[in-house]
Amino acid sequence: MPAVRVITHDDIAAAMRLKEAAGWNQTEEDWRNVMRLEPEGCFGIDCDGTLAATTTAVCYGRDLAWIGMVLTGPEFRGRGFARRLMCHALDYLAARGVEWIKLDATDMGKPLYCSLGFEDECVVERWGREPAPCDGPELPALEEIPAALDREAFGADRLALLRLLAPMGSARGPEGGYALCRPGTKAAYFGPCVSRSPEEARALLRWFLSRHAGQMVYWDLLDCNPEAMELAREFGFRPLRRLWRQAVRRPDAKTSTLPRNDRLVFAIGGFECG
Repeated sequence: MPAVRVITHDDIAAAMRLKEAAGWNQTEEDWRNVMRLEPEGCFGIDCDGTLAATTTAVCYGRDLAWIGMVLTGPEFRGRGFARRLMCHALDYLAARGVEWIKLDATDMGKPLYCSLGFEDECVVERWGREPAPCDGPELPALEEIPAALDREAFGADRLALLRLLAPMGSARGPEGGYALCRPGTKAAYFGPCVSRSPEEARALLRWFLSRHAGQMVYWDLLDCNPEAMELAREFGFRPLRRLWRQAVRRPDAKTSTLPRNDRLVFAIGGFECG
């Protein structure tokens, strides 16, 4: 049986081939960022001299970890590689003492995750917008990420992630919220965006759309924030796909819930990182 190993920057080209086969939007830089955040938490299985499957596990302190990039090449499916990688990742996180583990589950992956104890938390919807003009305000770039606001929204400290993403595009809202953006292989990506009001989120969205008027745009929303979904409709987005945000906690975890405020989350950071 092929062994699980840590994948590195040398494996990115092969990992991108798995990503392309799945039709996902991540770039090589997204892979690099996951590896920068958790160099020992990126796993793969080789088969017939080829990277056949991957899974990543990014830790946000000991409060929370995020499972992502669960990919298996079409020709290697049905051999149990995803289950082996998930079990390996969960063992890795248990050794790190992480209390909560989350992921965004596709239809294909959900039965596996449920069998490992993950339970539904909410629905994540991907919305898309075709290229179209949009006037937007000039907003200042983030000089300092609002750490307290982001932790209130997300439930854990993800400053390391946000500092990696911010140089690709950032804006500070008039009320202290923020939005980030980055390129994708299929569409420009809006998120994360955290705000205390839909009015500020609207300004941040207009800022983003004015910068990407000639591109397809993806925006991943939580269905438990109806104000975000209303904004998506207002600006001509349409739903493209649905995933399930799932969570599992260590049996001896100190807290029975991980505090978060989904009503502040107007766009998630990405399926691979939360």
